[in-house]
This record gives sequence, structure tokens and C-alpha cells, in this order.
Amino acid sequence: MTPLPSPSPEEELDDFLRSVERRAFKRTVYAVRDEDAALDIVQDSMIRLVQSYADRPPGEWPMLFQRILSNATLDWFRRQKVRNAVFTNIGDIEASADDGEGDFDLLEALTAEDAGTEGADDAASRTETLAQIEDEIARLPARQREAFLLRYWEELDVAETAAAMGCSEGSVKTHCSRAVQALAKALQLRGITL
Repeated sequence: MTPLPSPSPEEELDDFLRSVERRAFKRTVYAVRDEDAALDIVQDSMIRLVQSYADRPPGEWPMLFQRILSNATLDWFRRQKVRNAVFTNIGDIEASADDGEGDFDLLEALTAEDAGTEGADDAASRTETLAQIEDEIARLPARQREAFLLRYWEELDVAETAAAMGCSEGSVKTHCSRAVQALAKALQLRGITL
């Protein structure tokens, strides 16, 4: 039996990008609350990784990609802020008021595939609880939400999260601690204990 050939560097990079695209998109949608913008941000981040870091060892790609994605998201917010400051007019206000598309329900989408054979009551209860948790995560300040999602959603360690956010490890710990405390308090007020 002949051994399978090892993948080429291009195939390895393609496999890596396929493995991160869904989670990156969901994380970005969660941050910017706009699916089209999130798709653009993720695609731009992937292009930047390929153009600038394809020659790096595959073990470095996850951290590089997280950093590129975080920076691209921050750049999007900066552009939005400038655009809104410069170009706000009645037409823009009316257009944003007319854009009544529903919000992307991140946690519900993630758990839909895990639902399996649970009963309808359990599924409905879990869906409601997850919607409440998602609502509280969305209310966190931006840096706390980013630290929380990187640490507990992307499962990065403190050093990796600090590198992705461009801050110190102490700041990551502070943001995460505050996020967890705020979430626990808010969920407790809703009668949810985890």
C-alpha cells in the first residue's frame, strides 16, 4: 500500500482557511451586527493572511489570522465612525430606519446542529436561555465582549488573546473577569444560573 502524499503548502493553507471561516464569520457577525460587512471583513482577513503570511509555518497561521481579523474588525468600526461623522444626512438616517432585517441569532445557530433527540420542551427552554445569554453578551462593552469571545469562544489562551487584541495579558484578564462578572450578574437577574 502506497502512503498518501502530503498536502502541498497551498492545500494546507486552503484547509486552514476552510477550518476557520465559519467561526470567524460568526464571531465577526456578532461584533459588527451586519452579515454583509462580516463577510467582507473575513474575506479581507483571509486575503491578507494569504498575501502576507502564506510562507509562514502552519502553526503560526491561527494566531496571525486572529490578529488580522481583530484588526480588520477594528478598522471597519473606525471607517464606520468616520463615515457616519462625515456623511450623516437625512437619507442615511431614513435608510437605517428602513433596514428591518432580523438579527442573526448566533447561539441558536450554533446549537441547532447539536439539538439531537431532546424533547420539545427542553429544546424550547434551551433556545430561550441561549437567546438571553446572547443578548447579555451583546450588551457587554466592546473590549470585554472581544476578550470574552476570544477566550471562551475561540478558546485562545491569555497570551494568544492579548496578541490578537493588541493589549497586555493583564488587560485580557481584567476584561474577561469583568465580562464574566457582568454576565453572571445579568443572567442571575434573569433567573438563569449556569
